[in-house]
Amino acid sequence: MNYILLIIWIHFIADFILQNDKMAINKSSNNKWLFIHSFVYSIPFLIVGFSLNYVLFNGIFHFIVDWFTSRGTTKLWKENKRHWFFVLIGFDQMLHLTILIVSYYAEFYWEVVF
Repeated sequence: MNYILLIIWIHFIADFILQNDKMAINKSSNNKWLFIHSFVYSIPFLIVGFSLNYVLFNGIFHFIVDWFTSRGTTKLWKENKRHWFFVLIGFDQMLHLTILIVSYYAEFYWEVVF
């Protein structure tokens, strides 16, 4: 199976389908909701069989990226800067996917070499 496609689809399910309205609305101002979102986001990766190290690493970085980007998108939405709002959402997704894919190859390389 192509693990990169699997990662992309799990990310979509975890970041969009499993994120409810409370998480989406509150994660930019409440770290508890951001933590809940990051925790729920991580579960599908565990279920499918990715290593605990991979899941923890990506869950932590998901929290960090969303901490910044969710605050930025909230500000841009309130300022009616819709173009930059969507640019930042796209940037957020590119960061998530880059971290997921690079960490997958880094872990795979680490296991093969050591």
